[in-house]
Amino acid sequence: MKILVVDDETDVQTLFEQRFRREVRSGEMQLAFCYSGEQAVDYLTAHHSEIVLILSDINMPGMSGFELLRHIRTTYPIPPPTVLMVTAYGDDQSRQQAISLGANDLLSKPLDFQALKEKLKSVV
Repeated sequence: MKILVVDDETDVQTLFEQRFRREVRSGEMQLAFCYSGEQAVDYLTAHHSEIVLILSDINMPGMSGFELLRHIRTTYPIPPPTVLMVTAYGDDQSRQQAISLGANDLLSKPLDFQALKEKLKSVV
């Protein structure tokens, strides 16, 4: 399973690589990282058929996670990738907006990596 993580905080890459070390080493999972919505659009243009799941922050400079989600849902409808949105502000309005734009779920920071691993298993 190839997962694209989109977050403007670059330390997220180190955190994900540590938390998913076993899954990456076993070949069960591959991680790719983009640090802006614009970079994710470029990455998806070249690699959309490889990506099974996109995990995107909502609040980023430039293109927001919601704008990225809108782009993903209009550009790649078949087969649609699973998209999980991540926010430090897990309020009902953000959840409703994420779901209405086509997100599969909204996760709150700090991430519960054990719960995230369970969600990822259900995607496969």
